[in-house]
Amino acid sequence: MTKLKLLAAMATVGALGAVVIVNTGARKSAAIDRIDFTTIAPRPTDVYAARLAPASEAPIKEFVIPIEDDTIEIAKGVRYVGWTFGGTVPGPALRVRQDDRVKISVVNKTDMPHSIDFHAARIPPNVAYRMILPGQTISFEFTARDPGAFLVHCGTPPVTLHLMQGMYLPMIVDPRDGWGTKADKEFVLVQSEFYTDHDTTAKMDVPNLAASMDRRPTYVAFNGRAFQYKEAPLQVNVGDRVRFFVINAGPNFASDFHVVGTVFDRVYPDGDPRHALRDVQTEVVPPGGGAVFETVFAADENGEGIYPFVTHAFADADRGAVGMIRVGEPKQFATMSH
Repeated sequence: MTKLKLLAAMATVGALGAVVIVNTGARKSAAIDRIDFTTIAPRPTDVYAARLAPASEAPIKEFVIPIEDDTIEIAKGVRYVGWTFGGTVPGPALRVRQDDRVKISVVNKTDMPHSIDFHAARIPPNVAYRMILPGQTISFEFTARDPGAFLVHCGTPPVTLHLMQGMYLPMIVDPRDGWGTKADKEFVLVQSEFYTDHDTTAKMDVPNLAASMDRRPTYVAFNGRAFQYKEAPLQVNVGDRVRFFVINAGPNFASDFHVVGTVFDRVYPDGDPRHALRDVQTEVVPPGGGAVFETVFAADENGEGIYPFVTHAFADADRGAVGMIRVGEPKQFATMSH
């Protein structure tokens, strides 16, 4: 673990199965909806639960987010010490509605400085995104003015290191008048890259910052683990309209999001339903960006079956950025190769 300590020192000088489906929970009429993620103990080695529930109706959303070091699994059987928001990679998904007041408290439970950067917020960075020292808590609030799928990440130098260590989470801001369609299922997918070497003594992977700077990823993943949704497909029903919130944590490569066997009837590249693109095969989500995708698995068109979802940059798909959508109760065929 010498390399990990060295990289941690560099950063200091530079400045679900059982995993909880993290959102604001069931709809409520209370004025404040508060979730304290320091009281939740997810298992970071379980499948990340991509399915989202609706945002609550509370006009004020309050989130307490811990920063923790945790042993995670970035591919099957591959252990890695990640730097996390809330114990998982990505961290817990935050879901609010446009015009909600969002209150954030971030607790640094590690032994090195970190920070947090909300792409959904219009706020002075020197106020909200300042360094959080070990043991320190910072708090700030903002109004969610813009709808869409947004990245939240650590902004402490070197930012590349903190991102490749897992310090990111998704934030969904629903439009004040809704998305214009009724989705039967909603999923969040965060693409990211891991750059590692294998430590044979510790029997786990360790970070390789030089590989990141050279853009040579070991794994590319959806929701923090390569290939996890090939083993645990996303389940939907025949006839479902499915909405995907796709966010790209990078740090280096775009996500060319595509579902094999269907076409997106709507894509919201900036999160605004008024700007919807129609009948899209593949849409690019840049590092630091997010987009919203919808498709219908209609019985008289594509219907029951197994549908891979990928980044269509296939070198990255081969490194792990691929999963399956299981529509209905299809038979599994050995010829499904994605």
